[in-house]
Amino acid sequence: MIKTSLSKIDIEQITKTIQHLYLEDSIPWVCGYSGGKDSTATLQLVWNAVSLLPEEMKNHKPIHVISTDTLVESPVVAAWVIQSLKKMQIAANNQSLPIQVHHLTPEINNTYWVNLLGRGYPYPRPIFRWCTSRLKIEPANRFIENMISAAGEAILVLGTRKAESSARRTVMESYERKRIRDHLSPNGALPNSFVFSPIEEWTSDFVWQYLMQYANPWGHSNKDLLAMYRGASSDGECPLVLDTASPSCGNSRFGCWVCTLVSEDKSMSAMIQNDEEKAWMLPLLDFRNEIAAEKEQDRSRRDFRRMNGKLTFFKGRLVHGPYTKATREYFLRRLLEVNQHILSEGPTELKDHPLITKEELQTIRKIWLDEKHEFDDSLPRIYKEVTGKEFLDSGISKNKYFGAKEWTLLSNVCKELFPEEQLLLEMQSSLLDIESKASLLSTRKGINRTLENIIRRSFYSNEDDAISFVKRHEKISSEHDNINPESFDEL
Repeated sequence: MIKTSLSKIDIEQITKTIQHLYLEDSIPWVCGYSGGKDSTATLQLVWNAVSLLPEEMKNHKPIHVISTDTLVESPVVAAWVIQSLKKMQIAANNQSLPIQVHHLTPEINNTYWVNLLGRGYPYPRPIFRWCTSRLKIEPANRFIENMISAAGEAILVLGTRKAESSARRTVMESYERKRIRDHLSPNGALPNSFVFSPIEEWTSDFVWQYLMQYANPWGHSNKDLLAMYRGASSDGECPLVLDTASPSCGNSRFGCWVCTLVSEDKSMSAMIQNDEEKAWMLPLLDFRNEIAAEKEQDRSRRDFRRMNGKLTFFKGRLVHGPYTKATREYFLRRLLEVNQHILSEGPTELKDHPLITKEELQTIRKIWLDEKHEFDDSLPRIYKEVTGKEFLDSGISKNKYFGAKEWTLLSNVCKELFPEEQLLLEMQSSLLDIESKASLLSTRKGINRTLENIIRRSFYSNEDDAISFVKRHEKISSEHDNINPESFDEL
């Protein structure tokens, strides 16, 4: 017989299991919290179970709640989570619970905008999924590894469920068979850590039933959470306990608003469709769709060389690399425009949560100046044109000799004298930038090799010339491979 609802006995049994595991050893717990239904239910179970312990047992060991903010979360969800984390720490302190809240973010060089706008990484796709590890996995793993270094071991308390998907069930059951302690599965990614999943056997409907029947212990409304999920469902419906064929709010997915790993952002579209007050999100959706252009359009926005300047020939054409300077500048302008729109039209609580942080802008500017050698320093200009404000950045080291005026002059000369040489401006500006900065150094060690590499990567007039070069090289290589070694004996 299929179980269709949770009983009070079910909750009591899970509570006893949590209490037993909590008191069984001194290994610190790390609870993952995303603000979604599964992590909320899991943390709520842990919170309530520890609260029911005798006073002298409540602080047996620390419970760390970690929430990883990718910095490109849906603004609505990001504001919800941050508000929840603040309430959580206050409530834990007031209730004398050993709960410590940690708001994690990616390292600045790993953020989405630093890589897409700064370095020009093409938008993430299934075959080039550079975002997940940088934005979500590494911040959490870094925290857990530090915990393991300090305590020797760590227990991760996660809201993973077997019913999420057949793949999830397979993975969870494979680790379940490797358990050496009840309820604790080994963590395949991090040695000396274990995974405890209190709701591993729950369905999505069980999660909602629990959240609606048991109040949130840190004062964040579970009904508001349900409303948020309902708003993200295309039909605006959220049945709780029906037959197994009925849709559940669990099918709603919250994630990064710029996510291009899916063909369309159904959750954001549904939010806009279901709530007139969410109309301010439309420019977000439009910009996300603009980034996620179809394959050929996106290819045209990218350099025909790879990030390292090399050529990759595949199926009769070059594999394009990073976004061009013009594309990166355009994306930055569009992002700032959308951010300005949200500041004027969005909810008040979002005004302290910009789409891109000042630290990210500073890092992008530094990459453009130091790695791309774009001494025209366009970021402050674009920022002022969109926001009407000066971009304050006292820590930047600009080129002492060249700026926007010299860039324009050089660009005009290159276009007038050598219109077919598409890489000439890049080569000349890079050589000038490197040489001028080197003049301020006490040693020129490695400078000549750097200059040679710049010339080598700008060797081609344009993409057609690069393709011809690759074909000539392949022909020579082929002819060399076909030479009969015995023929040398005749020479």
